Amino acid sequence: MPDDAAAARAAAEEQSAFSHPAVDPDSTAAYGDHPDQVIDFYAPRGETVPGAGPVPLVVVLHGGAWRPPYDRKHISPFADFLARRGFAVASVEYRRGAVLPGQGGEGGAGVPVAGRWPDTFDDVAAALDALPALAREALPQADPRRMVITGHSAGGHLALWAAARHLLPGDAPWRISGPAPLRGVVALAPIADFEVSDKLGVCGGAVRQLLGGDEKFAERRPYADPALLLPTGIATALVQGRTDLIVPQAVAESYADAAAKSGEMVGLTLLEDVGHFPLIDPAADACAVVAEEIAQLAW
Repeated sequence: MPDDAAAARAAAEEQSAFSHPAVDPDSTAAYGDHPDQVIDFYAPRGETVPGAGPVPLVVVLHGGAWRPPYDRKHISPFADFLARRGFAVASVEYRRGAVLPGQGGEGGAGVPVAGRWPDTFDDVAAALDALPALAREALPQADPRRMVITGHSAGGHLALWAAARHLLPGDAPWRISGPAPLRGVVALAPIADFEVSDKLGVCGGAVRQLLGGDEKFAERRPYADPALLLPTGIATALVQGRTDLIVPQAVAESYADAAAKSGEMVGLTLLEDVGHFPLIDPAADACAVVAEEIAQLAW
């Protein structure tokens, strides 16, 4: 259990990250018929764009344990932060879990479940497939050939998974024939190894919920666990706070170890005195570190 000081610091970090008002996108496009199948686009702005040509496209996947209370709005200040750093940004929404009615919560409000199988994965795959065409329409400044995908927490898992679709089992509906056209992946405190995350009880057992519970966990892991989908052949960097109480450092380290054993080197940046939320908090120094990691892969 975390001590009182660590818990207080984590709470303050979360409060800071969620204190920023949502930033409206410059445009939004649908990649499907469901209300959650949309992508918000943020045009590059500011004076940080090197040169006058097209700029890299950064795809953002939000976190929130794949659960319904958390949508892309909470990461919109981070998307805007990247746009002000000169990137074109596409923030992807996707279907998360449902709320089970009448179970728990005040007044029987219900318990949010992590993810939907296979809908969550259907959406991320469909969004990435549709993105180059949608971005050309919404962000003419963007160069889809210089695309980097980033995600936080559960979104970090989805970013790593999206970069590994060519390694999925042959019967997976999301499998593609070759590596995705990505310059790289920057995964922020990602739920990157399902075995370790499950043992640590990350996000209240969210990985088991995502895969459909105890009966489906082992069967579906090969289709969903980034630690089993290596090597990707795509440049990958992990950014992790050492004092993260939500997705502990051990999860990122386990993924990096698995990558090394597969013959792939994954960058792992460990930030001292940083927890889970500063990585997407524009007011935190850690957010600037993330932007630099993205820039190193994108430009």
